[in-house]
Order: sequence, then structure tokens, then C-alpha cells
Amino acid sequence: MDIYWLLALAVSFVLTLAVGRSLIAELRKLKAGQEIREDGPKWHAGKAGTPTMGGIMFILGTGVAVFVVGWNRMLTGQFAHLYVYLFSLAFGMIGFVDDYRKVRQHQNEGLTAKQKFVLQLAAAVVFLCLMRYEGLLTNALYIPFFNTTWNVNWIVYLIFAAFVIVGCVNAVNLTDGIDGLAASVTLVVMAFFTVAAVSWGLFDLALFPAALAGGLAAFFVYNHHPAKVFMGDTGSLFLGGAVAALGFALDMPLILIPVGIIYIAETMSDIIQVAYFKATHGKRFFKMAPLHHHLELSGWSETKLVTVFSAITLVCCMLAWIGVQGRYGA
Repeated sequence: MDIYWLLALAVSFVLTLAVGRSLIAELRKLKAGQEIREDGPKWHAGKAGTPTMGGIMFILGTGVAVFVVGWNRMLTGQFAHLYVYLFSLAFGMIGFVDDYRKVRQHQNEGLTAKQKFVLQLAAAVVFLCLMRYEGLLTNALYIPFFNTTWNVNWIVYLIFAAFVIVGCVNAVNLTDGIDGLAASVTLVVMAFFTVAAVSWGLFDLALFPAALAGGLAAFFVYNHHPAKVFMGDTGSLFLGGAVAALGFALDMPLILIPVGIIYIAETMSDIIQVAYFKATHGKRFFKMAPLHHHLELSGWSETKLVTVFSAITLVCCMLAWIGVQGRYGA
């Protein structure tokens, strides 16, 4: 069995861990501190000034691992792992610009919603067209648990896929609201994609999620409660791009529903809160949205939230694995 994915995981873990300490020190020198929402939980005020943009460390660790470990594959014309990384990096760059503007302007708002949407949609369309051109993406929509496919018109599929990607990216971004949450949940999701790719002999695609899993494990060392650094939009948008890209690169985007159940719950809580607020002229359905803040205000500790949300993700990933057993003849 090809075990290069394991090497990618180890390389990324070590590099991210090594880069982390120096990066945090540099971010402190640059005064790249996080601005805290004024309407957030009061105890979050103590987090103000904690360095942000820490996602750079696992982006670098993952990137080096993907290039170095995957070099021989690229020499033979296998670029799937590189495409997925570069696509995720494009979203990370959008997040970096957003973070930089927040830090420079010392407020909790960076790029406008419209600017983010246009940039994200453009990145999604380019990625999908590239994957289609390379023969790595079909318009046969795989239905998990039923082991069947539904042929969709390519233009319709492109529109569907682009909006799924943008939605997924922003859902992951919403999940990044407390210490260690987005990192731990996404680590479990990356483990799922690694196991799936290895099990089906898609070792090229296994390199990226394995490397990112290693990077996130190392990042968690610095990001667990109480966090020494936050990933910022730089990291969370990169993670969102990674989750979405892998769903489509493995040609089973609907699997994002069970494996991303926490991302979906966070997003739906935000949507429900806004809709209820408008419909009732100022009343709130949740104490605060997204969901993790509601649970915080209900007495849950950050550690408990991370543990429970990660466990739920693990269970859903196990169910998802059952649902895709027929994929690629598995």
C-alpha cells in the first residue's frame, strides 16, 4: 500500500509545529491582534489582542508537505492534490486580505460581503472548470447510501457546485468562533477524506487531506483553550475551500452534508436567528448566533463545545463512510 499520505501528515505536523512558535511571535510584533465582537459573550473580551492570521502556519505546513511528498507524482502528471491545495489557497488569500484590513483598521470587519462573495464565486468556477477539463469531475451526481448517480446538465451542475462551494466555505468560517473548534472539527473531516481516498486507491488525492490533518493537529497545540493564536479568516476560508474541494475532487459532493453537519448547524442557526429577528421585529430565537455562542451563553464551556462538536462530526463521518461504500467499487 502507498503510505506517502502518512509521510505527508508527519511532514506537515512537524513543520506547522516548528513554524507556529516563530509565527506567533512575529504576529505579536506586528500587533496583528484579533478584534472581538462587541455583541459577543462578555468573557470573550479577554481574547482581544490575541494574534490572528495563525492559519498561515498550517497553510505553509500543508503546502510544503504537498509539494515535497507529492513531487514524484507531479513528475508523472498527477496534479489532483496540487489543484485542491491551490484552490484552498485561493480562499486563504481572500481571508488574508480580509484579516489584513481588519488588523490595519482595528475593527472586526474587513472585506464587504459582496466583495467576498464575488471573489469566492470566481475561485469556485475556475476550480470546477479546471477539474472538469482534467477529467477529475463529472456531472453525474453521486447519491450516498443509494449508491446511484443522477446525470445533471453540466451548466446546471456548474451553478449548483459553485454555490455549494461558496456556502461550504462560509459555513466553515462561521464555525471558527471559539478556541479550537474549527480546527478540531475539520481535523476529523480531513481524516474521513484521507481514509476514503486511501481505501479507494486514490493516493494522489489522499496527500492533501492527510497533510492538512497533520497541520491542524499541530495548530491545535497553539489554538486549544486558552488559545495563543487564532486562525483568522486566512485559516478558516482555507479550511472551507479544502472541505468543499475534496467533496468535489472525490466526485461525491453530497457527502458534505453528513461530514459537515456541524458547519450546516452553525449556518442554519445564523439563518434562523436573522429570519426570526426580522419576522418578530427584534426578538431572538437563540440567545446568540451562531449555535456555539448560544450554547456558550447556556453554560457550555469552550472545551465541552469542542469535544461534543468533534464527537458529533466523528459519528457523522462514520455514517458517511457507510453511505459511500459502493463508491469506486469499494
